[in-house]
Amino acid sequence: MKITEVEIYAIQLPLNEPFVISYATFDTMPSIIVKVTTDTGMVGYGEGVADEHVTGESWASTFHVLAATLAPAILGEDPVNLERIHDIMNRAIYAVPTAKAAIDIACYDVVGKALGVPVYALLGGRYHDRFPVTHVLSIDEPEKMAAEAARRVGEGYRSFKMKVGTNVTEDVKRIKAVQERVSEDVAIRVDVNQGWKSSAATLQALKKLRLVSLDWIEQPVTADDIDALAEVKSKSSLPVMIDEGMRGIREMREVIAKRAADKVNIKLMKCGGIYPATKLAHMAEMAGIDCQIGSMVESSVGSAAGFHVAFSKKIIRSVELTGPLKFAKDIGSLHYDIPFIQLTEQPGLGVNVNKKILNELTVDFRRISR
Repeated sequence: MKITEVEIYAIQLPLNEPFVISYATFDTMPSIIVKVTTDTGMVGYGEGVADEHVTGESWASTFHVLAATLAPAILGEDPVNLERIHDIMNRAIYAVPTAKAAIDIACYDVVGKALGVPVYALLGGRYHDRFPVTHVLSIDEPEKMAAEAARRVGEGYRSFKMKVGTNVTEDVKRIKAVQERVSEDVAIRVDVNQGWKSSAATLQALKKLRLVSLDWIEQPVTADDIDALAEVKSKSSLPVMIDEGMRGIREMREVIAKRAADKVNIKLMKCGGIYPATKLAHMAEMAGIDCQIGSMVESSVGSAAGFHVAFSKKIIRSVELTGPLKFAKDIGSLHYDIPFIQLTEQPGLGVNVNKKILNELTVDFRRISR
């Protein structure tokens, strides 16, 4: 089986409402969809959602790198050979993990379909039966965030990820407001997205939150300052999760060496896809660090890829893959049974791509073939 064609779709996914985090507001979510076709007629889909603030890639640059460099480099390769394909991509261009993730995911999808098995069967089989779905609360006024949390509890959600990171004082008000509106058995995780910058500001905020019951605090300090994260961890009893600061193997080694985090948020878009994500999970397991599979707010394609990794690994304790629930229109068929996600046993990613909607949302397109 050889890759004979790669099609690249630059799309804009419409959101139900703006998605607000510490450093950006999204009215639509820009995404790159990759379709890989082999000489046997098998087709696989992948996705890359770039974030300039995390991996240094943009929607436009990801499209260009795929069309000009990565797609031509993998033509003629067998998609089964993931180690080789990643080596080819790494030799073709440094970094750009989001672009590489799109190729990686498409290869897993096509191989699973060719073998008639779900992607998780290619990763060691299924460990988890189901995962609870965590609702993400965008940054807003404290009362509005609290009201949304209460409404979502009524819909069945039992865990929340709160986006904060604009101002420590206001963020503390937001967190306390949400905590007061939900019962104690509802889990609250706080994602600062680097917004508090330093260990000093973070420790000040945590002191004010000492009476609030939280599951963990995520990436409160600047991404590259792993020493600051280690200081927060050493001076606080609240579990600390690293996200933007942990992109690949090099950062994982530093986190382990400095005992800088209790948890790591593995995102396929940060590390280069399914294959590198499993390597990071294995490293974390050897170090006794819990893992989460997170997202850059991908469609059903990228979200399903993350779920397959999560379902296959014991060390992955939580997921945050709710992109499809945020879109007014999605290209795929990933199904949620709130408050849980349960994967099907369909081959590959198990996602049927709606070609009509894909074409409707496409802004730019490129076909690379032999």
